[in-house]
Amino acid sequence: MAMAAETRSTDEEAFPQKFVVLRRSPAPALQSVVTDICGYRETAGGHYRQVEYAPLAVPLVINFEAPFAIALGRTPDEHDRYDSFAAGLYAGPVLIDSFGHCCCLQVNFTLAGARSFFRMPLSELTDRMVPLDDVLGPDGHALREMLGNEPDWGRRFDLIEAFIIRRLAAAPRQGPQVAWAVEQVLESGGQARIGAIASELDWSRKHLADRFRDATGMAPKTLARMVRFNRALELSRRGDDNWAGIAADCGYADQAHLAREFRDFAGTTPSTLSA
Repeated sequence: MAMAAETRSTDEEAFPQKFVVLRRSPAPALQSVVTDICGYRETAGGHYRQVEYAPLAVPLVINFEAPFAIALGRTPDEHDRYDSFAAGLYAGPVLIDSFGHCCCLQVNFTLAGARSFFRMPLSELTDRMVPLDDVLGPDGHALREMLGNEPDWGRRFDLIEAFIIRRLAAAPRQGPQVAWAVEQVLESGGQARIGAIASELDWSRKHLADRFRDATGMAPKTLARMVRFNRALELSRRGDDNWAGIAADCGYADQAHLAREFRDFAGTTPSTLSA
């Protein structure tokens, strides 16, 4: 649910009459934990819709003004308003509406980074937007106040990085086996054989699945499918419309298999998303 990810967002120069997006790459100490940090501010009224398709990052959104309307797999309505929150993985399209008065800071965590930062099984965030105070406790309220009282975006980025580093320093260590297993799925583009991973660790498939749900919020096969879909989507957005070739590169049985996965994860056809 990386709300800034679908905008054209080169620091304050893209559509300045409508919204501004500022981005920062994570500090070296956070590069395995955070993919990016962004600030988003709308500067004109209107209805803006962004769609994320089975995103692999785990966002933390600190909201300073009007809430977003967010729904999983459907159009949001007036009951789907979310202020500051964290969200886990969702194996489908996430629809995000705003109306010209939103302003937020968003941290996009890696799966390993999210598990350490939030200090809870990521299954507790799966398919959900969870309020800030429920995931960070009293620290969440203090963080929101601190960032909201700071008008400078550069300083806000400094403060959130320092907060993350402090929180990670006190986080329990996660076992290396499950981290290795998740990395096999990610680095292989979702093509690693789940049975082979379990065998390498001398784990049962059930134990592997339990550990994956704790570490990522998803079963191994579902995560692999999401990774494979995201790779296919990325290739298509580079201008490659050879769908049979993309299907083969990403490990799908054929082009029809790829099309079925796009319907599952995006609710539409491959050609529609790449248009």
